[in-house]
Amino acid sequence: MLILRTVLVVHLAVLTGYTLIVIQNHGMNLLPVFFGDMAAMAWPGQFNLDFLGFLVLSALWTAWRNGFSALGLVLAVIAFFGGMAFLSIYLLILSLGTDSIRDILLGINTR
Repeated sequence: MLILRTVLVVHLAVLTGYTLIVIQNHGMNLLPVFFGDMAAMAWPGQFNLDFLGFLVLSALWTAWRNGFSALGLVLAVIAFFGGMAFLSIYLLILSLGTDSIRDILLGINTR
């Protein structure tokens, strides 16, 4: 679990720093760029479409893990729009209540 937690913290720190620099240089204009790249039918758009699939999968898993409850659906929306920033924090919090990645994925609390 220490390796997972370390990866999550390091990735969150790098992602946060990178995101702040991008916002400073280009503003918060993400969606037109994201979907514009997809509309251009080039490699950046292919990457974005692939990434969109991961966002949907992350949101679906988050909702499922929370039993499709009201909280689970709210977390799913945050997972979809928050991407790895949300997922790294969410998984880090979940890792504190269990002993294995398997238990995190299946929603088993062992502590």
